[in-house]
Amino acid sequence: MNFQITKRTIASIVLAILVLGWLVGWYWSREPDTFDVVENAHKHSSNSTQLVAGQVVTSTLIEVTDTLLNKPGGYLANDVMPPSVFLDNMPSWEFGALEMVRDLALAMRKDFSRSQSQSVENALLIKAQPKLNIDHKAWLLPSAEGEYGEAIDMLQSFNSQLGITGASGSQFHTRADNLRDWLKQVEKRMGSLSQKLSASVGARRENTDLAGDAVASQSTPTPSTFYTRTSWWKLDDNFYEARGATWALLHFLKAVEVDFADVLQKKNAQASLRQIIRELEATQETVWSPIILNGDGFGIVANHSLVMANYISRANAALIELTELLSQG
Repeated sequence: MNFQITKRTIASIVLAILVLGWLVGWYWSREPDTFDVVENAHKHSSNSTQLVAGQVVTSTLIEVTDTLLNKPGGYLANDVMPPSVFLDNMPSWEFGALEMVRDLALAMRKDFSRSQSQSVENALLIKAQPKLNIDHKAWLLPSAEGEYGEAIDMLQSFNSQLGITGASGSQFHTRADNLRDWLKQVEKRMGSLSQKLSASVGARRENTDLAGDAVASQSTPTPSTFYTRTSWWKLDDNFYEARGATWALLHFLKAVEVDFADVLQKKNAQASLRQIIRELEATQETVWSPIILNGDGFGIVANHSLVMANYISRANAALIELTELLSQG
């Protein structure tokens, strides 16, 4: 029996493949929902009736990292096959969330799990934290997914040990200085995101690199003013990187509100933290436009990057105030 494949048949098949690929790409590009950090902590805790200090933060770190691997489509940043190789919004979202995961994992290793500067690092965190630093686009062995998965397993073991009394247990110290040090790192991350988003509109800026220190110097001279504008190709990447970073940070700060409740109450800083959380919640509002718009400032077309930069800048200003509160006696 002879089958004659016509040009129309080939065109129909190609069109069907393209439409299917677009639908799959659209589904995989949907951002994950937020989750309840306390409920999640009970899910990850071996003792579901009582949580100890640090288990909400650690469980949230585990869940955020696990979401990167097990959301629809899985982890996409290192995919080399269609349709995910053609996607850029979700890989940018993943990178933003991953940067926040890396910062918190490092803070847990250096500060939260240690009683003082001369104390020994936790053995599980020594192994888990470097695994999160593998190139996020690595797809050959070891792959990014494999390393992140192993880090999750070690973090889960650390989380379980937090509930064990005695020498075999791990510790999580909810102190004001520990929290302040991590928030200072978050400030820098948020400031960088805000600057990248603001550059969606070209502007001439003053060079403030050495402001405030008359004897400061730098490696090579730079102009006193410079012009910055984000490439059209990078606008949506920067936007979704910020969306991913603020999504992860939103959950981490909600976890901090629980684990560091006594510290925040003593410093009268609960309201400051809640205001930061409100600003971050605003960054997760639905984007109704099918594309990220880039209007010029007060023009008739919206600029989604500037809206996101506004919320991030407000959250960062509140973060600075919060770190100052934590540094007070």
